[in-house]
Parts: sequence; structure tokens; C-alpha cells
Amino acid sequence: MAISSRDEGAKVNANINVTPMVDVMLVLLIIFMVITPMLQKGVSVDLAKVNNPAQMPDADKEDALLVAVMRDGKVFFGNDQIPPDQLTNKIKDRIANRVDKRVYIRADARAKFGTVVDVVDNVRAAGVDQLGLLTEQRKATPGQTPPANPATPPSGGQ
Repeated sequence: MAISSRDEGAKVNANINVTPMVDVMLVLLIIFMVITPMLQKGVSVDLAKVNNPAQMPDADKEDALLVAVMRDGKVFFGNDQIPPDQLTNKIKDRIANRVDKRVYIRADARAKFGTVVDVVDNVRAAGVDQLGLLTEQRKATPGQTPPANPATPPSGGQ
């Protein structure tokens, strides 16, 4: 009578199957690529670029009041296009029961100056405490030096 032995340890596969993980990661990547453009609040505006912008983190909050001025003169309050003369009443309605009476203006860099001034006047007429003008940081090219501060006297010998 012979004794039979079983060698089950020889059949164990120690390789990690990464195919399901890659599939899940690709699905997540596609979802984020589709969702990310929808996260932008308000309408798309080509903001003015400045060297030293003031940080306004409250403009990204969910309940922030945003007014956008397009280059063709259209005015948007949130996502709704409204005539500039109705802006005062709309803002009065929205800030009536708020403690923070702050409005942010996103004006296109090529918008007419008079249109932006009219929007600022209408916002101020609504009783807004603080008004923020949103801008973007200017990207410095390599080798470009930042502009000198004109209030600083030049250094040098006498």
C-alpha cells in the first residue's frame, strides 16, 4: 500500500492582479475629468491679471454673492443674466437677512470700463458693506524680473 501525498502549496499564485485596480482608477479619472469643469461657480470670465492680487478666499464659498460682467456688457448675478438696472433690487433682496454684506465682482479683462463702473454703482446702491474685485495672478515668464515698486527710491551711490 502506497502513501499518496498532496502538494497543494505548489499551485499557489503569489502574483497580484492589478487589472481591477487599474479599471477602478480609470473610471475615477474619467469621473473627475467630467465633474471638475462643473465645479466652477458662476459664468466663465477672463479675469484681469495682476502682479500682486489680494487673496479673497470667501469668494469661493457656497453662499458668496458673485456678479459677473462679460466683455459684451452682459451682467450675471450668480448664473442668471439680468439687466444692470435690476441688479440693485436683486442684491437688496439677497443681503436683507445676511450678516456678511459682501459682494464679489468678476469683470472680464476686456469689459468696457463704463459697464463695470455702472455695476459697481448699482452694487453700492444696494447697501453693500464691502465690494471685492476678483483678479488672477499674472504668470511670470522665466527671466522676467518683477516690476520695481515706484514708491521705493533707487539704490546707488551718491
